[in-house]
Amino acid sequence: MIGITCVHLSTLKRCHILVFERFYSLSSKSHHRMDDGILALVKRTIPPLTSKKHKGQDGRIGIIGGCQEYTGAPYFAAISALKVGADLAHVFCTKDAAPVIKSYSPELIVHPILDRSNALEEIEKWLPRLHSVVVGPGLGRDDHILQTAKEIIIKSKARDIPVVIDADGLWLVTQQPSIIQGYHKSILTPNIMEFTRLYDALLHGPMNTSDLKFSVTQLSIAMGNLTVVLKGEHDLITDGSEVIPCSIEGSGRRCGGQGDLLSGSMGVMAHWAHSVSIAEIFRGMNPSVVAAYGACSLTRQCNNQAFQRNGRSTTTSDMIQEIGSAFKKLFES
Repeated sequence: MIGITCVHLSTLKRCHILVFERFYSLSSKSHHRMDDGILALVKRTIPPLTSKKHKGQDGRIGIIGGCQEYTGAPYFAAISALKVGADLAHVFCTKDAAPVIKSYSPELIVHPILDRSNALEEIEKWLPRLHSVVVGPGLGRDDHILQTAKEIIIKSKARDIPVVIDADGLWLVTQQPSIIQGYHKSILTPNIMEFTRLYDALLHGPMNTSDLKFSVTQLSIAMGNLTVVLKGEHDLITDGSEVIPCSIEGSGRRCGGQGDLLSGSMGVMAHWAHSVSIAEIFRGMNPSVVAAYGACSLTRQCNNQAFQRNGRSTTTSDMIQEIGSAFKKLFES
């Protein structure tokens, strides 16, 4: 355990809570110390840029999602993964969505196969080449596609690669929690509404809205100590043993697509975090928690910088343009 602000709960019952004194401090100095402590760990997971590497070595990320109604979300997730530092981004989407997504950027590898009858067979061929998968951006709720997404999650677990689940991927988990339960290389990224549905499905009762730190810990434990990121004014990150708030300043602008930037960047950082020596780098901290914190801090920094430039007119496209400078400020300064 490193010296940062956190909350410890060992069981679903609140039998023991250890709170570091500065957790409740209102001083910005204490928050900066906490952020700096986690950011230092994030920095140690980032692979150095060197001419000795080959294409694909720093990340081949798969985005599972994209249908006729939702083409922006998988694009935002995939292009964010590339701009964070992945070498290749694959989007596995429906036939109708593919030409639209491809038209957004020539950088993406787009597979129009998600709605085929043999979609799982086709996607499974690519899994050995992928370092992580992000399930959910623009997925939709078609039964056949959700079944395919379920099988992709199961196959990804079998290959021991990180899985980030967002948006309609969380809807799938709400219906069938067992498909991801207990898989420690997975990260769930719910907003408050998605979190409420998950909480009710797993814990069968109303959550304590006045103590979200305790509620998010309960959910994580119920899911087998998965890393859960409850997005909000301060993102709350936990693996069931500690709650870490990400207090990097964002802005009041809440345009659609920010969660896709988060999930795409988290897919890359999860690969990086799980590729380094745990004993050497993390000193006992869960690599998924470190990756989640890195992606949350980056997304919030992008939001802040884009808002400084564009104010109320800020969109996710503006935020994506800030990834390079935000990354440099947080992780390379």
